[in-house]
Amino acid sequence: MTDTVTEPETSPASPPPSQPRSSIVGKRRVGDSVFLGLSTTAAVSIMIILAGVAIFLILRGLPAITGNWTEGDLAGYQNGQWTNFWQYVGPLLFGSIWAALIAMIIGAPVAIGIALFISHYAPRRIAGFLGYIVDLLAAVPSIVFGLWGIIVMRPLLLPVGEFLNQYLGWIPLFQGPVSSTGSTMLTGGVVLAVMILPIVTSITREVFLQTPRLHEEAALALGATRWEMIRLSVFPYARSGMVSATLLGLGRALGETMAIALIVSPSLIYSVLLLSDGYNSQTIAANIALNFPIATDLQRSALIGTGLMLFVVSLAVNMFARYIIGATGPGSKGRKKGKRS
Repeated sequence: MTDTVTEPETSPASPPPSQPRSSIVGKRRVGDSVFLGLSTTAAVSIMIILAGVAIFLILRGLPAITGNWTEGDLAGYQNGQWTNFWQYVGPLLFGSIWAALIAMIIGAPVAIGIALFISHYAPRRIAGFLGYIVDLLAAVPSIVFGLWGIIVMRPLLLPVGEFLNQYLGWIPLFQGPVSSTGSTMLTGGVVLAVMILPIVTSITREVFLQTPRLHEEAALALGATRWEMIRLSVFPYARSGMVSATLLGLGRALGETMAIALIVSPSLIYSVLLLSDGYNSQTIAANIALNFPIATDLQRSALIGTGLMLFVVSLAVNMFARYIIGATGPGSKGRKKGKRS
């Protein structure tokens, strides 16, 4: 009696003899390794560049930060009796933050409203056209915005300044002599608000469009109006994205140079006046652009030191943004419940 040997059947899922399974896995592992190396290199390079910028600013600005401001090139620099670096950078830091806040108060609500109209109210053809126009604003150079502010916005805002001073002059922001030229912080803030519209609108629009469609349809099915649906379904989902977009716009406003340098007639003072000419706090970026070419080595060190302060403020704003996003993001409630349990 002879034994018959049956060959095992090959499963359909097994790889063909010409391509062993180990080689396929090996190819995938090579691709994953390459991608991991590229992404790790990109992440490390960002940290190296950031550290390099910080080290450069510290080393170049340290002579002025620790120097004697009553002797040499720093004595009476920019027509001020500064006794140390901190007295000099204080008004500049205040002016940068004040101009950026004015731009955010004016521009952020308008940008969010435009994004909401494009994403939920406008017909598709009009929404596409408006989105293209808003994105096109990001390609306009700062010098063009500055010229537009000088030629168009300054004369246009003169009646507005007179109205605010006449009827709301009891508010400290609108006190003081009204400018006859329009070179005020109000004009600079309006131009900065227009400049931050593209970045805030684009990011907010994309976040609004990422809202789950089922959430919106469920709210409408329960009898909610379109505004109630947006308030109950869209805004809670997009809260962290709106915060991120707003703070990115704040970073753009903090670092803006040419528009403020062309429009505002500044002084190195602490001032919240919006309508007066010559009583506007100077910003760090505009001050560096105006004085760097004519400064001596020690004065340039002082300007670089002010740039270091702006770098620190921008870094603090980004860290605060990350904290807000983590506290208001979609997974924040789950993380809080996990910590309590």
